[in-house]
Amino acid sequence: MYFMRSISSSPNDIHQIFMRWSSLKHSLFGALMASLAAILQATGGVLPGIGMLLSPFTTLPILLSTLVSIRTGILTYILTILLLLLMEPSELFIFPFTTGILGIGLGWTFRILHRRLEIILINGLLLFTGICIPLYVLGFPVFGPTVASNFDGLILLMIFGFSILYSWLWLELGLFFLRKIEIILKSG
Repeated sequence: MYFMRSISSSPNDIHQIFMRWSSLKHSLFGALMASLAAILQATGGVLPGIGMLLSPFTTLPILLSTLVSIRTGILTYILTILLLLLMEPSELFIFPFTTGILGIGLGWTFRILHRRLEIILINGLLLFTGICIPLYVLGFPVFGPTVASNFDGLILLMIFGFSILYSWLWLELGLFFLRKIEIILKSG
């Protein structure tokens, strides 16, 4: 069955390459990824339309930083939040709870888990929680005015389904990008 298959070894191979880097390279890479993540996330607010298509790719730089180490991933996540505070504060309700936390979750689960189903479920739950906090606790309309901030079982079920589907999509996108990045890192 597809969901019980193991993922490729690319995440662990990339981690092994990153482990040969010095602490300075880890820090510089994390700062570069934070800058890239902040730019990608800010495009959603700065460039309506095309920016909404680019902003989901904010997950990738955070994922890569987390493959360096969980510490580098968390520091990149925090630095991205600080950069967004300066660049596009309206994105501070979205990034920390959705694309950013999904990047950390994917980077972490790619390293320690091997089956697709486990990775999808854990990241789906993480994203579901990350969507529900700004929506229900902070009252921020994550999906715009179409989804109300009061509890509704059907809406929760739809958010959960969306979270699982989005995590599955990012599992496949992440592995695709990691295979390409591994080729580049091994050739350099």
